[in-house]
Amino acid sequence: MKSINQWQAQEYDNQLAFVSEYGKSLIPWLRPTEGESILDLGCGTGDLTQEISQYGVAVTGIDASSDMIAQAKKKFPELEFWEADGQQFETERQYDAVFSNAALHWMRKPRNVVDGVWHALKPGGRFVAEFGGKGNVQIIVNALEEVLERHTGIKASERNPWYFPTIAQYSTLLEDRGFVVRQAYHYDRPTKLADGEDGIIGWLAHFGDDYFEGFSSEQVKEWCQEISEIVIPKLWKNDAIYADYKRIRIEAFKPGV
Repeated sequence: MKSINQWQAQEYDNQLAFVSEYGKSLIPWLRPTEGESILDLGCGTGDLTQEISQYGVAVTGIDASSDMIAQAKKKFPELEFWEADGQQFETERQYDAVFSNAALHWMRKPRNVVDGVWHALKPGGRFVAEFGGKGNVQIIVNALEEVLERHTGIKASERNPWYFPTIAQYSTLLEDRGFVVRQAYHYDRPTKLADGEDGIIGWLAHFGDDYFEGFSSEQVKEWCQEISEIVIPKLWKNDAIYADYKRIRIEAFKPGV
């Protein structure tokens, strides 16, 4: 299994297209205006970067994964993409807005991210983001950690790679940096997984590598099956597993001089 910075871009496009599809509904919060410059933080393979560009803005995408950036450049050669870690990035110019979809919960140093966004924005610029919030995929996480601890004796929670804050926690980070939070929204977004009853197994194959580091593929396969058996009765609806996603949407702005 691959770390977040080693995801195969082709697999991402083929099996995780729902990430960008859901992200399209965040663009109205961004309100891109012709002539603006916008930074897409954690752009993946560039689908939303390209979507934003249709509004007549100059948009740049950044991502920590070299494979994702290579795929984005291949798909959308007319756009600008560069590789950068959202927890320690610097830009040569300032932007009217910073946009981020489904990326910030992978960044365990949120204060660094907020600092980077602050410096990337012009005075009066805005920050619009959606990411996992408090309780996101908790049913899956509970099953994953239960199975790992039973088989290995490790404290599995220490391997959790995600940052799922409350609205209050994230708003406080932004306000401490000087941002004004205009709106924040925490909501349930059950997300249909592909592959029927094997949906959790596929999900873990993409997102669970931090938990499984150091174990054999045979062990991981067996444990994923156990996790699936725990989760299916709780998350199965009609024709598929619907992962218990909970998201935060937030809009903040950097006050003008």
